[in-house]
Amino acid sequence: MTSASSNSFGALTRLLRYARGFRPRYLAASFCSVMNKLFDVMPEILIGIAIDVVVRQQDSFVAAAGITDPKHQIVLLAVLTLVIWIGESVFEFLLLVLWRNLAQDLQHKMRIDAYSHVQQLDLAWFENQRAGNVVAIINDDVNQLERFLDNGANSLIQVATTLLAVGGVFFAVSPSIAFIAFTPIPVIVIGAFYFQRRAQPLYADVRERVGALGSRLSANLSAIMTIKSFATEAEEVERVSEQSRNYVQANRRAIRVSSAFIPIIRMAILAGFVATFLIGGYKVLNGTLNVGAYGVLVFLTQRLLWPLTDLANTVDLYERAMASTRRILDLIEVPVKIRDDQDAVPLESPKGAIRFEQVDFAYRDDVPVLHGIELDVKPGETIALVGQTGSGKSTIVKLLLRFYTPRAGRITLDGQPIDSLVLASLRGHIGLVSQDVFLFHGSVRENIAYGRPDASEAEICAAAQAAEATEFIDKLPEGLDTIVGEQGQKLSGGQRQRLSIARAVLKDPAILILDEATSAVDNETEAAIQRSMAHISENRTTIVIAHRLSTIVNADQIHVLDQGRIVESGTHDALVARGGIYANLWRVQTGLAGD
Repeated sequence: MTSASSNSFGALTRLLRYARGFRPRYLAASFCSVMNKLFDVMPEILIGIAIDVVVRQQDSFVAAAGITDPKHQIVLLAVLTLVIWIGESVFEFLLLVLWRNLAQDLQHKMRIDAYSHVQQLDLAWFENQRAGNVVAIINDDVNQLERFLDNGANSLIQVATTLLAVGGVFFAVSPSIAFIAFTPIPVIVIGAFYFQRRAQPLYADVRERVGALGSRLSANLSAIMTIKSFATEAEEVERVSEQSRNYVQANRRAIRVSSAFIPIIRMAILAGFVATFLIGGYKVLNGTLNVGAYGVLVFLTQRLLWPLTDLANTVDLYERAMASTRRILDLIEVPVKIRDDQDAVPLESPKGAIRFEQVDFAYRDDVPVLHGIELDVKPGETIALVGQTGSGKSTIVKLLLRFYTPRAGRITLDGQPIDSLVLASLRGHIGLVSQDVFLFHGSVRENIAYGRPDASEAEICAAAQAAEATEFIDKLPEGLDTIVGEQGQKLSGGQRQRLSIARAVLKDPAILILDEATSAVDNETEAAIQRSMAHISENRTTIVIAHRLSTIVNADQIHVLDQGRIVESGTHDALVARGGIYANLWRVQTGLAGD
């Protein structure tokens, strides 16, 4: 077996294993495909029998069954023809309904399973992926499999049924002609596997190209403001055009190989048909084959071989589907590295006591980020993390949320190691306001209530008030019902940030994390948020990451990080008096550096 056919068979085996819950449905659909094809080949047999009746009359094949009157024989054949056409139509309706509904349900399951699995993967996996390629797998590859189930699966089953059913009739009527009629089939099958082997890597390349194209389009649409601000529209069109040309060229290579298959099949069919036509005709003239049987063989030769012309298209569709299946199942089978332990317990009513005990971490083995981090945050306390970019402030937050796992040491919440807690419950009690705000396309109300869709109007308004967002919301055309646009593009950076704060406040978490939460707001808004900070952090542990030191002067504890280590800790006044790194940063930001 070739590597390509082995790969395709392996993908099909994986698909059948994955779809075992659909087994009764695809077996029922397969049965209807078989029955439809059996009824489909019967009219050719009836034509031969009808010729036999007309020519031999009382000595016909039907007469041997006890009906000697030729007129009655013709009536019987007419009734059988009616029954056969009805049966064929009924089973064709059933197979179309069953296969197409199966395709819809299976593609829905695969898409949701793939998306659900992707959501469980750790951030380290996403850092090595192109978002557009992942979208292409979940959307386009799943659709490719759907197209095969809509048409290709039925075609393969019916070709096999035709070979078995028609072959049985041929060997029963005239074994010698059967051998001749079947001579082209090995050529066709060998050709199919040859072209399959040639096409398999080409279609794998097609799937990769479409993923790259999707990634480029997704990235460009997300960066449309940057593109416009740099006036690089023409350059980006050329980049997209290049990716699109690569996709087209990959498809052309695959099409060139698959298209060469059809003419070869046609010539093989022609050879089989002509051989049957000539040799069968000589047998009739020699009296070794009756005319009715000859009619059956001539008609069935075309019925036997002609459907194989679609084998190229079916193999083409099959290879595309198996290439997509491999990508989909490979995605679904990516191991989830950060998951709940078997004995994980839900976090209930946390007080918010956080401890980092000698925590080390590195995104890559050769680049350490945190070294021996020791933190002890008391319930309800507000702490601040400051330091230069890359010092490890945001990494501490990501570890607390279990986006990553420490290389050494442990993190506890209320004395419990966080990896012993149910992940969803841990994150459910932590509210994160990131400097990279993401708003969903929808209303202001829906974005504030994202974590609590059942929140009341009063609760939503109270959260907006706490985030100092009420004033600008009231000025929007439809207030809370104003649509913010994709990623909140209709709002300013400061407005998006305040909605993000309101969203976290409405969640009412035991732990609130503000990661550069005022980075995109003006001084007036920052001052307003500062005034409400006491209310926002009331009865909850608050962790503030800030470059603007003016936002953290009232923190209970300030921890200064430098190259992944905590080098200073204390209150604002104590750190300023100490004259270290924090004091220098304070002097720079307040304009006292030269004093």
